[in-house]
Amino acid sequence: MNFWYFLGWCAYRTLFRFYFRWRVYNAGRVPRQGGVILASNHASYLDPPLVGAGLRRGIHYLARENLFRFPVMGWVLRQWQVVPVDRDGGGAKGLKAILDRLLAGGAIILFPEGTRTRDGRLQPARSGIGLTVIKSTAPVVPVRVFGTFAAYGRHLRLPRPFRVAVKYGPPMDFAALRAEAQLCSKARLKEIYQQVADDIMAAIAQLGPYEDLTRFPAKTNSPASRPRA
Repeated sequence: MNFWYFLGWCAYRTLFRFYFRWRVYNAGRVPRQGGVILASNHASYLDPPLVGAGLRRGIHYLARENLFRFPVMGWVLRQWQVVPVDRDGGGAKGLKAILDRLLAGGAIILFPEGTRTRDGRLQPARSGIGLTVIKSTAPVVPVRVFGTFAAYGRHLRLPRPFRVAVKYGPPMDFAALRAEAQLCSKARLKEIYQQVADDIMAAIAQLGPYEDLTRFPAKTNSPASRPRA
């Protein structure tokens, strides 16, 4: 973490702690070093900083490349380790930038659904994340955020003090599909991309959900009350 990233990280942790009364589960599942893809559901603009603030290592975010044209904003985004991508969030240039960050040992957050949910429910995964996973060698950590849709979803102009949480799942290994992708046909390759995306989305879904997103397990030593993996 550079100084400016650390400053933003501290500010977001303070915001999530006191305004949103956040909870963080299983952050230790994310490798402390080395390339890793954090694959999260997407319900709000709060999701990227929430996922990043829950970790003790810096991560890379994505932003449209046209935002970097503004001098001040561009400087801030670079200090916050943001990766520029085209309007659709992909493209060869964007993919190369993502893979370069992973190869250099960075952590990067991606959203398999591609866009924020409109109703708070999980959406089908798009194949784009499958392409990124297959082209890289990094492990994938499924992540699920809770409460961010109610706190600051598409239907809200301003964020509300609604409790949010983030849970990190066990790392996923796609070595077998990566090996198959080296030799298969183009038709099968497209299937592999979608299969990877669907597997990741299924892993995200298994990290929850809580029955009532306004409430979280109370602190207790009772095994029944502990959050599930």
